[in-house]
Amino acid sequence: MNKEFQIQVSPETAADADALKMHVAETTGIDIEEIRHIEIIKKSIDARQRTIKINLKIHVYIDEDFEEISVVLPEYKDVTNAREIIIVGAGPAGLFAALKCIEKGLKPIIIERGKDVKSRVADIKAINLDGFVNEDSNYCFGEGGAGTFSDGKLYTRSKKRGETNRILELLVGFGATKEITVDSHPHIGTNKLPGIISNIRECIIAHGGIVHFNSRVTDIIIKNNEVAGVKIHNGTIVNATKLILATGHSARDMFELLHSKGIAIIAKPFALGVRVEHPQSIIDKIQYKQEERGLFLPPSSYNIVRQINNRGVYSFCMCPGGVIAPCATKNGEIVTNGWSPSRRDMPYANSGVVVELNLGDFKQFESQGALAAMAFQQSIEQKAWHEGGKTQKAPAQRLVDFVSGKQSLNLRETSYKPGITSVELKSIFPAPIHQALKEGFKEFEKAMKGYLTEEAVVLAPESRTSSPVRIPRDSETLEHISIKGLYPCGEGAGYAGGIVSAAIDGERCADKCVETLIY
Repeated sequence: MNKEFQIQVSPETAADADALKMHVAETTGIDIEEIRHIEIIKKSIDARQRTIKINLKIHVYIDEDFEEISVVLPEYKDVTNAREIIIVGAGPAGLFAALKCIEKGLKPIIIERGKDVKSRVADIKAINLDGFVNEDSNYCFGEGGAGTFSDGKLYTRSKKRGETNRILELLVGFGATKEITVDSHPHIGTNKLPGIISNIRECIIAHGGIVHFNSRVTDIIIKNNEVAGVKIHNGTIVNATKLILATGHSARDMFELLHSKGIAIIAKPFALGVRVEHPQSIIDKIQYKQEERGLFLPPSSYNIVRQINNRGVYSFCMCPGGVIAPCATKNGEIVTNGWSPSRRDMPYANSGVVVELNLGDFKQFESQGALAAMAFQQSIEQKAWHEGGKTQKAPAQRLVDFVSGKQSLNLRETSYKPGITSVELKSIFPAPIHQALKEGFKEFEKAMKGYLTEEAVVLAPESRTSSPVRIPRDSETLEHISIKGLYPCGEGAGYAGGIVSAAIDGERCADKCVETLIY
């Protein structure tokens, strides 16, 4: 038999199978000779006190052998000759929508503007080393979407645990480690995610799906308020009456296309700010309340939310042991983001620190209508490019100088490969946003003594936190409110925020799309 227990142990005990077995025997009264195996189901760190503990949910196998149960992928069908559904975008929403279509017996045709995951590497290298942005293949565009080369964190606020677990288990089935189903904040890592994405694509093709790379959609063909197909930039027409639009939060040309065709979209507030980088050792010391992290604890993260002048100021996409990446999708703009490798073993910790915006912040661009928030976002990124020297060098300040309001005389080295330029960042942000960030950092210092340090550097801007538009859809059918057969999906449509929630939304849209074709 096996029994479930919730226990709290030291990091050293959690890392040692024999020590864990001894602890379980001593605290439960089970004879140690009867314990055949201990399976860790969930794991989290409790660093609230000086003595750090690891929370574990475990199954103890008593006089019973443990058999590892491999994750079994669904029985995907051969859809070579099945009815076709167009999916625009090969990010998590698009890929998981395609898998769900195959599972249900329909043929997905994925149309991706960027390159396959392996070919994207050269274009990302060009951004880092040469400052050149390929507008169709970069950190945001290409197979796997933004998450592939900007971290692979799997944390989600989705309350539907069953759907979340399903996505995690599918990722394990395609090559992720089982730990992502155990850790409280699962993470795959930018170094490992490309292989998993390739496996998903190979599965889609093996079962009859089609994937077109280097194929930017330039028009959606609509007849009598119903989808009839799409046109690709090379003039190719792909016909289908169902279209899942999963282009991601940075597909400005798609938002412009929808707007120009009179397809309803609405401006959506997002969050705007900076990316701040500390030596990882400083964050570890603050969070773990000890001089050194030691061998048994992972690089520490943080998550802080404060209210400043009726605006939320919060940490976003925190990357322990990571690097800051240049994530512009067009030459002439600067965008920062962050990622960590699977081991999170780089010397720096970085996080977005952003301020909630509201529709009133976009008044200067109200003539743009539904594209007002997007135009505002773009203006900030272009201003950063000019201030940074009209290259991919990011404008930056030491954190203490940002808070005190003076330009930094010198800057320490950062993980941002294109380089940084000393700029007083108030020249980039509207005054209310800049002030909220300054006050927010002071509040962060109160929560994390030592956070406000000369060793920390602030880079600008962190601007792609979420889509600047929402593409409205019926809450029941998930179809666009006026165009039949159009399914706005994932982050770009304003219905997800991250890999897991985007994948969940992709599956949901595929399910609804399939229902109208089969039943």
